[in-house]
Amino acid sequence: MDDTQEQTGPTTHADWGAGHPRLLVSSRESRSVYDIPVDGATIGSAQECDLRLPGADPVHASIRHDSRDEYVLTMQGPGETSANLEKSQDEERRGDEILRTGARFTIGPWRLVFMRDEFADHGRPFGGREGGEFSDQQLQEPRPDYPDSSPAS
Repeated sequence: MDDTQEQTGPTTHADWGAGHPRLLVSSRESRSVYDIPVDGATIGSAQECDLRLPGADPVHASIRHDSRDEYVLTMQGPGETSANLEKSQDEERRGDEILRTGARFTIGPWRLVFMRDEFADHGRPFGGREGGEFSDQQLQEPRPDYPDSSPAS
């Protein structure tokens, strides 16, 4: 084997929208699973929201499925996210957050956890984190181009 060639290992890239993206939704009184539609979803208490949660703002959050096959959370109302727990409920602007399996966020009394099967999650194969345990992973193949499947096409 040529030592100058970079090795690539397993990948977490799959067909656009693959991996059964879903939210585990829970409160003190109930638990359910919400399958995220391929084009994303709005979350709130308004009748027109895809996922209606009593006690939430009319349109509290949205999840969009972008052209890179990522599911991206935008919080319009107060709540915490696992990516940035220190955001307070009176903060005016929030950034978009890419959801990975296990990402958590809150909306009022509701706790939501994003899940996507590992083979399609675009994260790090077999877990691990940069700079930590299992950080010396082989490179993945480049992300596929999803032009025929994404909403931008």
